[in-house]
Amino acid sequence: MIPLSVLDLSPIVQGGSPGQSLRASRALALAAERLGYERYWLAEHHNMTGIASAATAVALAYVGDGTSTIRLGAGGVMLPNHAPLIIAEQFGTLEALYPGRVDLGVGRAPGTDQLTARAMRRNLTGDVDQFPRDVLELMAFLKEAQPGQAIRAVPGSGSNVPVWILGSSLFGAQLAAALGLPFAFASHFAPQMMDQAAAIYREQFEPSEYRARPHLMLGLNVVAGETDAEAKLLFSSLQQAFINLHSGRPGPLPPPREDPDGLFAGTVAPGSPLSKAVVGGPETVRAGLEQFVSRHRPDEIIVTAQIFDQAKRIRSLELVAQARDALALAA
Repeated sequence: MIPLSVLDLSPIVQGGSPGQSLRASRALALAAERLGYERYWLAEHHNMTGIASAATAVALAYVGDGTSTIRLGAGGVMLPNHAPLIIAEQFGTLEALYPGRVDLGVGRAPGTDQLTARAMRRNLTGDVDQFPRDVLELMAFLKEAQPGQAIRAVPGSGSNVPVWILGSSLFGAQLAAALGLPFAFASHFAPQMMDQAAAIYREQFEPSEYRARPHLMLGLNVVAGETDAEAKLLFSSLQQAFINLHSGRPGPLPPPREDPDGLFAGTVAPGSPLSKAVVGGPETVRAGLEQFVSRHRPDEIIVTAQIFDQAKRIRSLELVAQARDALALAA
């Protein structure tokens, strides 16, 4: 079975607080480490009352202090929000604290609305070529400093923190291929272009000093319960959150509830944001993972699950790990 990793948005649940969410995220990372997951990533979002990981590097430092072996990373940092030097310093600091354990996934989306983006950046000037230039500048700061280099990232220079390109469209696939970098596609919320992006990335990949071969990681919502019925109920929190977001009413993660009128069905219809989600008891999850791997051939899967109850969220990771192990034994 291919490696499994964890993507966390540090969800703030209804009635909860950001502090509770961040402590829950650290506990989730500890569970993932115990269960043999490859890496634990946090995502950057801003002005979102249901997400606590806005200060991504700070949150990762807190998680790193409680773990010892699992890789830590950003899934991702939205680079247009920051100067490359600042990110090189932040992730260079993480690498100094937790050597050999840090990843840096970068994307070009704002991770928020345009008004909030303006509040962070002070302006929205730039062009479509800026993101590739920023990525190159960031990677240069993470390399060994050159003789006479006037500006260095300290910490950061010489850290060689691995950089990943994140994307939900064809642009990220093309950039990752051109730079010879690993690529993570956001198929957990934007599956429509997944197959096309994967094909472009693999076909156009240019070997580099960073990777000799392409490495494709796909995002996947996986909600596992003791039974199919329990998992379906747990999944309803994320379905409600998506409906609220697309209705212009984002907020904390709601508790699960039954759906007697079938209002949530649209979130998993073919082509919809959650259409690739794997939801069910142990056997359903095992079969779903097997089918996803067989059809899409990722080199790695990064699973995510917005589950209201922390104990159920950790149990879901346990059941997914058991499904992974069963598939590995079968292979």
